[in-house]
Amino acid sequence: MKVIETNIDDMSGEFLGFLMELLLQHNALDVWYTPIYMKKNRPGVKVSVLCHPQDQEKLEDILLRETTTLGVRSYSAFRKTLQRQWIKVSTRYGYIRIKVAYGDGVFKAAPEYEDCRLASRTYGVSLREIYDEAMQEFSKLDIKLKVLESNV
Repeated sequence: MKVIETNIDDMSGEFLGFLMELLLQHNALDVWYTPIYMKKNRPGVKVSVLCHPQDQEKLEDILLRETTTLGVRSYSAFRKTLQRQWIKVSTRYGYIRIKVAYGDGVFKAAPEYEDCRLASRTYGVSLREIYDEAMQEFSKLDIKLKVLESNV
């Protein structure tokens, strides 16, 4: 993995929003902004981009072209991830995908935000209600025990 960073203190939020969309469209794995204070005590933002090495040059070019920065820095990073899979659960609001992550005795599950958002808008109920029902249906499947037992 590679992390590309640059600090910016003279760009509007609209341009930063566009930049994030553009970077993600060009294979950035993640993009995040960190508020910082720069020289002369000016507030700014650190733009960080996580990517595969083969996408680094293209993403650096986007940062140089689309921002006011005069340069970027990059470094290698190690990323440890859990195994992942999707489980579909049936709710009153349709099917909702649950992202399941596991490994090394760890188990996590969460409804897919986009599925919940769409169901919330479609049925006019709160996002929380969709989320809670999806997790309730998921808990009935007893997936955690099965996954942990198969990974012992």
